[in-house]
Amino acid sequence: MNRNHLIFFPIFLGTFFILIAQETKIHTHEKKVFQDALSLYNNQQYQAAQTIFEKVKVETKDYETKANSAYYAANAAIRLNQRGADKMMEDFVERYPTSTKRNSAFLDVADYYFETGKYPYALKWYKKVDQSTMSNTDKERFNFNNGYALYSSNRPKDAERYLSKVSNSTKYGSQAKYYLGYIAYEQDDYDGASERFDQITDPELLNEKLSYYQADLNFKLGNFEEAIALAKKQLPKSDRSEVSELNKIIGESYFNLEQYEEAVPYLEKYRGKRGKFNNTDYYLIGYSYYKIGDYDSAVQQFNKIIGGTNSVSQNAYYHLAECYLKLNKKSEALNAFRNASQMDFSAEIQKDAFLNYARLSYEIGNAYEPVPEVLTAYLEKYPKDEHQQEIQELLVDSYITSRNFEGAMVLLEQNKGYASKETYQKVAFYRGVELFMDGDYETAFEHFSKSLKSAENPTFEARALYWKSESDYRLNRFEAALEGFNRFQGLEASKNLEEYQDLDYNLGYCHFKLKNYGSAVNHFKNIVSSGKENIDILNDSNLRLGDSYFVTSQYKLAQTAYDEALKLNVSEQDYAAFQKTLCSGFLGNNSAKLEGLNRFLTRYPKSSFRDDALFELGNTYVKIDEEAKGLQTYDRLVEEFATSKFAPRALLRQGLVHYNANRNSQALTKLKEIVQKYPKTQEAKQAVGTAKLVYVDEGRVSEYATWARSLDFVEVTDTELDNASYESADRKYAEGKTDMAIRGYEDYLKEFPNGLHALQANFNLAQLYFAKGDKEKALPNYKAVADSNGEFTEQALSRVCEIYVGKQDYENAIPFLEKLENTAEIPQNRTFAQSNLMKGYYEKENFDKTITYAEKVLKAPKIDNRIKSDAQIMIARSAIATGDGQLAETSYDEVKKIAIGETAAEAWYYDAYFKNKSQDFEASNTSVQKLAKDYASHKKWGGKGLVLMAKNFYALGDAFQATYILESVISNFSEFESIVAEAKGELSIIKAREAKSNSSVDPNGN
Repeated sequence: MNRNHLIFFPIFLGTFFILIAQETKIHTHEKKVFQDALSLYNNQQYQAAQTIFEKVKVETKDYETKANSAYYAANAAIRLNQRGADKMMEDFVERYPTSTKRNSAFLDVADYYFETGKYPYALKWYKKVDQSTMSNTDKERFNFNNGYALYSSNRPKDAERYLSKVSNSTKYGSQAKYYLGYIAYEQDDYDGASERFDQITDPELLNEKLSYYQADLNFKLGNFEEAIALAKKQLPKSDRSEVSELNKIIGESYFNLEQYEEAVPYLEKYRGKRGKFNNTDYYLIGYSYYKIGDYDSAVQQFNKIIGGTNSVSQNAYYHLAECYLKLNKKSEALNAFRNASQMDFSAEIQKDAFLNYARLSYEIGNAYEPVPEVLTAYLEKYPKDEHQQEIQELLVDSYITSRNFEGAMVLLEQNKGYASKETYQKVAFYRGVELFMDGDYETAFEHFSKSLKSAENPTFEARALYWKSESDYRLNRFEAALEGFNRFQGLEASKNLEEYQDLDYNLGYCHFKLKNYGSAVNHFKNIVSSGKENIDILNDSNLRLGDSYFVTSQYKLAQTAYDEALKLNVSEQDYAAFQKTLCSGFLGNNSAKLEGLNRFLTRYPKSSFRDDALFELGNTYVKIDEEAKGLQTYDRLVEEFATSKFAPRALLRQGLVHYNANRNSQALTKLKEIVQKYPKTQEAKQAVGTAKLVYVDEGRVSEYATWARSLDFVEVTDTELDNASYESADRKYAEGKTDMAIRGYEDYLKEFPNGLHALQANFNLAQLYFAKGDKEKALPNYKAVADSNGEFTEQALSRVCEIYVGKQDYENAIPFLEKLENTAEIPQNRTFAQSNLMKGYYEKENFDKTITYAEKVLKAPKIDNRIKSDAQIMIARSAIATGDGQLAETSYDEVKKIAIGETAAEAWYYDAYFKNKSQDFEASNTSVQKLAKDYASHKKWGGKGLVLMAKNFYALGDAFQATYILESVISNFSEFESIVAEAKGELSIIKAREAKSNSSVDPNGN
């Protein structure tokens, strides 16, 4: 009950009487008229009386009658609430200063205003009263009325002065003590109030209101049992608002007596101030439920405490966390412990909350801050804590469980005593794997080496050796890789490892790269004869086995291997078929070769080897003297594959065929076509040389010279200087003298920009720049090669694309990526082009093309999960951008299964997002928890997930979790403006809603 509203009007003080003095000499008529007016006045006929008094005042000559008439006329005006009534009374006092009615006028008007409840007016007139001429009865009335009017005008100190004068009065004493007690009560002087209330004897006052205040006073004085008794006594005779307050007094008294079971029903009946609870009210009932073991009900009360920054709030959040733990809601407990740990009202609660927050962060993950930072902060704040060793161990393990191996390595190299050598061995290994998967093979190699130096665990020693060897292989250090794989094979711990299953495959490839084809054959044969379950490895091994036989001229065996690959009917069927056909030719069976090539062209219309096949077909026709068919096939090649490296070769072959058949005119036509269409190729230079022979044969040397000088890519003189300059640079390159080779190639290209060896020089120079890490310098040289159609075109193209993609410069990358896609003979290069075209078109917001290329990537053979997840996420992001929720959900679900790192974090966020959309709030929170635990280092997605979690909790009725999470996002994610803006918007909405029922919440969201 609001004690500020407990205003009681004083008990009636008796009937208001006007004392009539004996009139002195006046005319009989005037006297009768005056008496009639006075009779009307005493009968409260103020309007009629005033009219007569005004008339008598004007007509009479008698001073006393005139004064009395003015007095009663003014009094009547006051009672009629007429405008100017106060002025009439003041005029009376001024005009008749000697009237016996002067002091009575002040007191009479003041009493009238007092009785009508107009206390400010009453005070104005009481102030004019001369107390010295008053009777004791009038003085008592004056002091009580004046005191009560001052109290009602919110002037308690002044009121006390007057009320104290009548505290022992027979008539006014009980009321005076009541108000004096209430003034003390309002000023929190509970002892003084209690003393006053105890002196009251008036039964009406005692029965009416006093028990309520005595109950509240005893509660505030800590007399809880007395407070309970008095409050229960008052309950039956109280109004609705008092019942609510009395229930609060009883409930809180039981609470303070630690009788929580008894407290709950009374605290439940409390209705709050003006229908609103505050944070303390929620705490009292929440703690009572907590103490009697009703944790669900406790949570329902505690989680309504939002925005609290005092000891009550800290205590509430700590016990809320304990309730969540009892209910196995660890994510919710984490937030509550964190909140309690950030308040310093109780150092003991703060420390224990921090410890629990640290432990839970390790156990379930933390989306607000990295778990290692939480544990490190605890160690720094409590360096001599008895839990130090436990937290140190959790700290190291937290890096491992959160897959932050980079952070773990930094920690362990700075704090050797935090973990064992075996732990260091494992962390170095996992960091190496992480770097390997990111393509940083050199740094991965260094970490595998560190792991091997702490080789405590034989299993991890074997694994580190395996992946170190893999790193060597990827860095083209094939001899070192071979040595490592052989050592791995000899370790006892290797035998049961998954890596061991692929050992023959790795050894086979090492020998293959080192051109030890006999050894390569042995290992690939082991794989194909084992019937390996992994069909991709089995297929690839058959192909490499075939290649090994092929390069060692064992064409029959090669054909058998290629046949086995064809039977598997998986990837690279076209390659196996093409190679098998080539074997027929090398075995001297040209008819089989022709049949095979024609069948190949029919069966594989989209194969990247079609241009190879057409070139071989043309060559074979020419070889068996079917010249017309050969020339026709070359024409077909040039027409269908104008950008292929075989197109200029086909034209050159046609020119040579015509030249050898003495068809010089046709020969020159073809040779000049090469020069016109493919001016920067090696074939163009050969064409110029062959054309020279034709012109010489025909005696048209001057014509040749004129034509040759018109070409900008050949030098018609200084050929020997050209060759010498190039050979000098090339020799340094072969000797491994990198800097000297670079200078040599630079000098050659400066002197002979269109020299005989310009293409090879550009490529070698680009390779040298690239190896030194100077990609920008390498780029123009690679581009010069990429624009040609030669032997190194594909490799140069892939490098140009790699450099532009590395800079995220898709504007320049896209034309080269498209060319690489259309001309690549190596499937991995085509997949690389398609995957980056996918990303480039996404950057350009061309979502249709993004999806088209993503689908191409997913259809490519032998792609790893990283590329698959990239493709799926491009589809998902494009679907989000175009509003296709169903496609986005399906794609993110696929990403979730295979992705790692930030891509996986994004997928788990959207998993939570779509579950929120379908109002499956609990499941959505589970996904956010997964995101927080496994992908904490990806802060952007963690922040977005937290905002989503806040929405989920509010939908589930947990305002504390919702507001706390949003406030944490606002504090901890300032680098992500859009996330913070969304969090602020949600927080403002929630606080505005909660302020309607919780007076501790600022409705403006502050």
